[in-house]
Amino acid sequence: MAQALVTFYAFSGEVVQNSVGEPEILCNNRGVDFFEAFADVELKDLNLYDPDESIEGKLVPKKKHGVLAVQATELKCGGMVLACTFDHRIADAYSTNMFLVSWAEMAQSKSLSLLPTFRRSLLNPRRPGHIDPSLNDMYVPITALPPPKNDTDVDQDHLISRIYYVTAEQLDNLQALASSNGFKRTKLESFCAFLWKMVAKSDTKIGCAQKLCKMGIVVDGRTRLSERGNYQSHQASHMATYFGNVLSIPFGGEKVEDLVEKSLNWVADEVHDFLKCAVTKEHFLGLIDWVEAHRPVPALAKIYCSGSEEGPAFVVSSGQRFPVLKVDFGWGLPVFGSYHFPWGGNAGYVMPMPSPARKGDWIVYMHIFKEQLEFIEREAAHVFKPLTFDYLSQI
Repeated sequence: MAQALVTFYAFSGEVVQNSVGEPEILCNNRGVDFFEAFADVELKDLNLYDPDESIEGKLVPKKKHGVLAVQATELKCGGMVLACTFDHRIADAYSTNMFLVSWAEMAQSKSLSLLPTFRRSLLNPRRPGHIDPSLNDMYVPITALPPPKNDTDVDQDHLISRIYYVTAEQLDNLQALASSNGFKRTKLESFCAFLWKMVAKSDTKIGCAQKLCKMGIVVDGRTRLSERGNYQSHQASHMATYFGNVLSIPFGGEKVEDLVEKSLNWVADEVHDFLKCAVTKEHFLGLIDWVEAHRPVPALAKIYCSGSEEGPAFVVSSGQRFPVLKVDFGWGLPVFGSYHFPWGGNAGYVMPMPSPARKGDWIVYMHIFKEQLEFIEREAAHVFKPLTFDYLSQI
């Protein structure tokens, strides 16, 4: 790991404030907090379906300082759980994926397949800038947010985490149901449409039918910014390995009753429509200009600002590029890998990833409200199956 940090030196720095209060990365080689632990449990007995019980606070380190914290936990059976906690202000999942793969390649004395780019000039704003009005519907400066409300209801529903697997056959079926009139929707669009309907159906409180149920989807801007135009070919190749955050979160909001009553292909069309505006180079160039125009005030994606009195809201972030089968330190491929994102907001978070056990299947990490999960497990048990070691042992 120390060798990998030479290349990914930002992970061994720390976050400080500049003269106007913005967070910056100080590359001072402070290092990474590394923890060794032992758990008196075998891998086959870990309850991966319920990470709140088996993972949180036990196998995942708390990051108190620096940018990255790592914990290696030896299990009773001789296996190991490797968990990393990183500061999302400094790196997104794509950046961390590059680090994990490089760390594993170095452990096997291999040449690095990717070298990270730290060239911040790739994200310089335009002069003059151009901001599409749609960006003001997606992002908000934190100074414009209302003061937080004190929730004193001890019986209020809360967010919990669960991990499922979805078979390739179910994904194909959802895609077929979501496609119509000659328009084939992607598996991610189809999956998101189905989940949007399920979350809307779970909101059965009186008066909720007219409330908006919101869903956002995280879009990586690297491939969009690599398109021909503003960037030369060498800049485009650097953009493909850019270390940092190059994300946008477009979202849609539809009435609960519409999502419940209308067909899956109608919902999939709505997903496709709100995604269209954010999968272009111009969207990301405009987002860079928007951030520059609001500096030094931090901003937030509006979907994360939903209050408890509003309709349900959640974000889906595709982890299909999670390189679980490339993170081999020399003692064999991982049996399992997942993201874990139990953040403290009111919006849920869902991340589908490729399954290491069966080609075409997905592993799905879900962090949403308890009532929503209980409803989904009742109504969509044929789609979302609790993750078990028996399933993973198919490898």
